[in-house]
Amino acid sequence: MRVISLSCDGVFQAAGRGLFQWLAGQDAEIICLQDLRAPSHEVEDRPEFQLEDYFTYTFQAADPDCNGIAIYTRQAPKAIMYGFGLQSGEDMDGRYLQADFEELSIVSLITPDAEGGPEQAEAKDRFIMGLQAHMEKITRKRRRYIFCGNWQMVATLDDVENGGEQEGEPSSLLAGRQWFRQLYSDIGYADAFRTSNSDMDEFSWWPSGTIGEGGGWRTDTQIISGSLKPNVEYAVLYKARGFSSHAPVIVDYDMGEL
Repeated sequence: MRVISLSCDGVFQAAGRGLFQWLAGQDAEIICLQDLRAPSHEVEDRPEFQLEDYFTYTFQAADPDCNGIAIYTRQAPKAIMYGFGLQSGEDMDGRYLQADFEELSIVSLITPDAEGGPEQAEAKDRFIMGLQAHMEKITRKRRRYIFCGNWQMVATLDDVENGGEQEGEPSSLLAGRQWFRQLYSDIGYADAFRTSNSDMDEFSWWPSGTIGEGGGWRTDTQIISGSLKPNVEYAVLYKARGFSSHAPVIVDYDMGEL
Protein backbone atom coordinates (compact mmCIF):
# COMPACT_ATOMS: atom_id res chain seq x y z
CA MET A 1 0.00 0.00 0.00
CA ARG A 2 1.57 3.27 -1.13
CA VAL A 3 0.79 6.48 0.78
CA ILE A 4 1.94 9.85 -0.59
CA SER A 5 1.86 13.13 1.32
CA LEU A 6 2.65 16.63 0.06
CA SER A 7 2.26 20.21 1.30
CA CYS A 8 1.32 22.10 -1.87
CA ASP A 9 1.91 25.81 -1.21
CA GLY A 10 -1.42 26.19 -3.02
CA VAL A 11 -3.08 23.52 -5.14
CA PHE A 12 -3.38 25.79 -8.19
CA GLN A 13 0.39 26.32 -8.25
CA ALA A 14 1.15 22.64 -7.65
CA ALA A 15 -1.28 21.53 -10.36
CA GLY A 16 0.27 23.99 -12.79
CA ARG A 17 3.64 22.37 -12.15
CA GLY A 18 2.30 18.92 -13.06
CA LEU A 19 1.43 17.49 -9.65
CA PHE A 20 -1.71 15.62 -10.68
CA GLN A 21 -0.14 14.15 -13.80
CA TRP A 22 2.69 12.86 -11.62
CA LEU A 23 0.31 11.50 -8.97
CA ALA A 24 -1.69 9.63 -11.62
CA GLY A 25 1.39 7.52 -12.37
CA GLN A 26 2.38 6.70 -8.78
CA ASP A 27 -0.07 3.83 -8.08
CA ALA A 28 -0.79 5.18 -4.61
CA GLU A 29 -3.63 3.81 -2.51
CA ILE A 30 -3.83 7.03 -0.48
CA ILE A 31 -2.75 10.60 -1.28
CA CYS A 32 -2.79 13.29 1.41
CA LEU A 33 -2.37 16.94 0.43
CA GLN A 34 -1.92 19.94 2.72
CA ASP A 35 -1.92 23.73 2.29
CA LEU A 36 -4.34 23.75 -0.65
CA ARG A 37 -5.24 27.46 -0.32
CA ALA A 38 -8.48 26.90 -2.22
CA PRO A 39 -12.18 26.37 -1.44
CA SER A 40 -13.30 22.74 -1.11
CA HIS A 41 -15.82 23.01 -3.95
CA GLU A 42 -13.09 24.03 -6.39
CA VAL A 43 -10.79 21.18 -5.40
CA GLU A 44 -13.61 18.62 -5.55
CA ASP A 45 -15.25 19.89 -8.76
CA ARG A 46 -12.53 21.18 -11.05
CA PRO A 47 -11.28 18.44 -13.43
CA GLU A 48 -7.62 19.48 -13.14
CA PHE A 49 -7.67 18.49 -9.46
CA GLN A 50 -9.27 15.07 -9.99
CA LEU A 51 -7.63 11.66 -10.16
CA GLU A 52 -9.38 8.84 -11.99
CA ASP A 53 -10.69 6.04 -9.75
CA TYR A 54 -10.11 8.04 -6.55
CA PHE A 55 -12.61 9.38 -4.03
CA THR A 56 -11.81 12.97 -3.01
CA TYR A 57 -12.38 14.50 0.43
CA THR A 58 -11.36 18.03 1.43
CA PHE A 59 -11.55 20.39 4.38
CA GLN A 60 -11.08 24.12 3.77
CA ALA A 61 -10.14 26.83 6.25
CA ALA A 62 -12.37 29.73 7.22
CA ASP A 63 -10.12 31.77 4.94
CA PRO A 64 -9.86 29.59 1.81
CA ASP A 65 -6.64 31.37 0.81
CA CYS A 66 -4.71 29.54 3.54
CA ASN A 67 -4.47 26.00 4.93
CA GLY A 68 -6.89 23.44 3.47
CA ILE A 69 -6.27 19.69 3.28
CA ALA A 70 -7.38 16.74 1.18
CA ILE A 71 -7.39 12.96 1.08
CA TYR A 72 -7.62 11.02 -2.18
CA THR A 73 -8.38 7.33 -1.73
CA ARG A 74 -9.07 4.43 -4.08
CA GLN A 75 -11.36 2.78 -1.56
CA ALA A 76 -14.33 4.60 -0.05
CA PRO A 77 -13.79 5.11 3.70
CA LYS A 78 -16.29 4.02 6.29
CA ALA A 79 -16.25 7.49 7.86
CA ILE A 80 -14.69 10.95 7.47
CA MET A 81 -13.81 13.04 10.51
CA TYR A 82 -13.21 16.81 10.37
CA GLY A 83 -11.02 17.97 13.25
CA PHE A 84 -10.25 15.99 16.40
CA GLY A 85 -12.33 17.86 18.98
CA LEU A 86 -9.97 20.62 20.12
CA GLN A 87 -12.00 22.98 22.29
CA SER A 88 -10.18 26.12 21.09
CA GLY A 89 -11.04 25.23 17.50
CA GLU A 90 -7.69 25.44 15.70
CA ASP A 91 -8.18 21.89 14.41
CA MET A 92 -11.29 22.98 12.51
CA ASP A 93 -9.51 25.62 10.43
CA GLY A 94 -8.78 23.30 7.52
CA ARG A 95 -6.07 21.51 9.46
CA TYR A 96 -7.16 17.94 10.31
CA LEU A 97 -9.02 15.46 8.10
CA GLN A 98 -9.33 11.76 8.93
CA ALA A 99 -10.53 8.85 6.78
CA ASP A 100 -11.50 5.66 8.64
CA PHE A 101 -11.25 2.27 7.00
CA GLU A 102 -11.76 -1.22 8.46
CA GLU A 103 -8.83 -1.26 10.92
CA LEU A 104 -6.80 1.72 9.76
CA SER A 105 -7.26 5.50 9.85
CA ILE A 106 -5.43 7.94 7.57
CA VAL A 107 -5.02 11.58 8.60
CA SER A 108 -3.98 14.58 6.52
CA LEU A 109 -2.95 17.54 8.65
CA ILE A 110 -1.06 20.81 8.78
CA THR A 111 -0.10 22.42 12.07
CA PRO A 112 -0.30 26.19 12.60
CA ASP A 113 2.67 28.34 11.67
CA ALA A 114 4.23 29.82 14.82
CA GLU A 115 6.35 32.46 13.09
CA GLY A 116 3.80 35.30 12.93
CA GLY A 117 4.08 36.52 16.53
CA PRO A 118 2.95 35.54 20.05
CA GLU A 119 -0.70 34.87 19.14
CA GLN A 120 0.24 32.43 16.38
CA ALA A 121 2.80 30.77 18.64
CA GLU A 122 0.11 30.28 21.28
CA ALA A 123 -2.29 28.87 18.68
CA LYS A 124 0.34 26.38 17.58
CA ASP A 125 1.01 25.37 21.19
CA ARG A 126 -2.71 24.74 21.75
CA PHE A 127 -2.92 22.72 18.55
CA ILE A 128 0.08 20.47 19.08
CA MET A 129 -0.64 19.83 22.76
CA GLY A 130 -4.27 19.03 21.95
CA LEU A 131 -3.13 16.80 19.11
CA GLN A 132 -0.70 14.98 21.39
CA ALA A 133 -3.46 14.34 23.92
CA HIS A 134 -5.69 13.08 21.10
CA MET A 135 -2.96 10.79 19.74
CA GLU A 136 -2.29 9.39 23.21
CA LYS A 137 -6.00 8.75 23.76
CA ILE A 138 -6.47 6.81 20.52
CA THR A 139 -3.60 4.45 21.30
CA ARG A 140 -6.17 2.65 23.46
CA LYS A 141 -8.19 1.81 20.36
CA ARG A 142 -7.64 -1.32 18.33
CA ARG A 143 -7.23 0.52 15.05
CA ARG A 144 -3.93 1.81 13.65
CA TYR A 145 -3.13 5.28 12.36
CA ILE A 146 -1.03 7.02 9.70
CA PHE A 147 -0.72 10.80 10.21
CA CYS A 148 0.47 12.47 7.00
CA GLY A 149 1.49 15.99 7.82
CA ASN A 150 3.31 19.22 7.31
CA TRP A 151 4.28 19.55 10.97
CA GLN A 152 6.09 22.90 10.60
CA MET A 153 8.65 21.78 13.20
CA VAL A 154 11.40 19.19 13.38
CA ALA A 155 12.12 16.25 15.66
CA THR A 156 15.91 16.78 15.95
CA LEU A 157 18.50 19.25 14.75
CA ASP A 158 19.66 16.51 12.34
CA ASP A 159 16.44 17.33 10.47
CA VAL A 160 17.77 20.81 9.68
CA GLU A 161 20.57 21.27 7.18
CA ASN A 162 23.41 22.86 9.19
CA GLY A 163 21.16 22.41 12.21
CA GLY A 164 23.73 23.48 14.77
CA GLU A 165 23.90 26.89 13.13
CA GLN A 166 20.11 27.37 13.08
CA GLU A 167 19.14 26.32 16.60
CA GLY A 168 17.34 29.59 17.22
CA GLU A 169 14.96 29.21 14.29
CA PRO A 170 11.27 28.71 15.31
CA SER A 171 10.86 25.29 13.69
CA SER A 172 13.71 23.77 15.72
CA LEU A 173 12.90 25.25 19.10
CA LEU A 174 13.29 22.93 22.06
CA ALA A 175 9.51 22.69 22.57
CA GLY A 176 9.02 21.14 19.15
CA ARG A 177 11.80 18.62 19.68
CA GLN A 178 10.40 17.70 23.07
CA TRP A 179 6.97 17.22 21.53
CA PHE A 180 8.29 14.68 19.02
CA ARG A 181 10.42 12.96 21.67
CA GLN A 182 7.37 12.45 23.87
CA LEU A 183 5.31 11.25 20.92
CA TYR A 184 7.89 8.67 19.90
CA SER A 185 9.47 7.60 23.19
CA ASP A 186 6.63 7.96 25.68
CA ILE A 187 3.45 7.45 23.66
CA GLY A 188 4.79 4.91 21.16
CA TYR A 189 4.39 6.41 17.69
CA ALA A 190 7.09 6.23 15.03
CA ASP A 191 8.40 8.24 12.10
CA ALA A 192 7.63 6.05 9.09
CA PHE A 193 10.31 7.72 6.99
CA ARG A 194 13.05 7.06 9.54
CA THR A 195 11.84 3.49 10.01
CA SER A 196 13.04 2.73 6.49
CA ASN A 197 15.43 5.51 5.50
CA SER A 198 18.47 6.36 7.64
CA ASP A 199 20.06 8.85 5.22
CA MET A 200 20.66 11.96 7.32
CA ASP A 201 20.99 14.17 4.24
CA GLU A 202 17.25 14.06 3.50
CA PHE A 203 15.10 17.19 3.80
CA SER A 204 11.51 17.88 2.74
CA TRP A 205 11.14 21.69 2.82
CA TRP A 206 13.25 24.58 1.59
CA PRO A 207 12.51 28.08 2.94
CA SER A 208 14.01 29.53 -0.23
CA GLY A 209 11.04 28.11 -2.14
CA THR A 210 13.18 25.92 -4.40
CA ILE A 211 13.88 22.25 -3.66
CA GLY A 212 17.55 21.69 -2.92
CA GLU A 213 18.44 25.36 -2.47
CA GLY A 214 18.92 27.47 0.64
CA GLY A 215 19.16 24.90 3.43
CA GLY A 216 16.53 22.19 3.87
CA TRP A 217 14.34 21.14 6.79
CA ARG A 218 12.60 17.78 7.31
CA THR A 219 9.26 19.18 8.45
CA ASP A 220 7.09 16.69 6.52
CA THR A 221 6.65 13.05 7.42
CA GLN A 222 4.17 10.25 8.05
CA ILE A 223 3.81 9.42 11.76
CA ILE A 224 2.49 5.93 12.39
CA SER A 225 1.19 3.76 15.21
CA GLY A 226 4.09 1.79 16.66
CA SER A 227 2.50 -1.49 15.57
CA LEU A 228 2.90 -0.40 11.92
CA LYS A 229 6.69 -0.19 12.04
CA PRO A 230 7.19 -3.77 10.74
CA ASN A 231 4.90 -2.93 7.80
CA VAL A 232 7.06 -0.11 6.43
CA GLU A 233 8.85 -1.41 3.33
CA TYR A 234 10.23 1.69 1.65
CA ALA A 235 10.33 5.44 2.19
CA VAL A 236 11.67 8.25 0.03
CA LEU A 237 11.41 11.99 -0.51
CA TYR A 238 10.75 12.70 -4.19
CA LYS A 239 12.97 15.59 -5.31
CA ALA A 240 13.35 15.06 -9.04
CA ARG A 241 10.61 17.63 -9.72
CA GLY A 242 9.41 20.56 -7.64
CA PHE A 243 5.65 20.94 -7.22
CA SER A 244 6.06 23.30 -4.23
CA SER A 245 8.76 24.21 -1.73
CA HIS A 246 8.06 20.81 -0.14
CA ALA A 247 9.01 17.37 -1.46
CA PRO A 248 6.41 14.57 -1.58
CA VAL A 249 6.85 11.93 1.12
CA ILE A 250 6.33 8.44 -0.34
CA VAL A 251 5.98 5.42 1.96
CA ASP A 252 5.16 1.87 0.91
CA TYR A 253 3.51 -0.36 3.52
CA ASP A 254 3.28 -4.16 3.38
CA MET A 255 -0.43 -4.41 4.11
CA GLY A 256 -3.52 -6.02 2.70
CA GLU A 257 -6.67 -4.19 1.73
CA LEU A 258 -7.75 -1.18 3.76
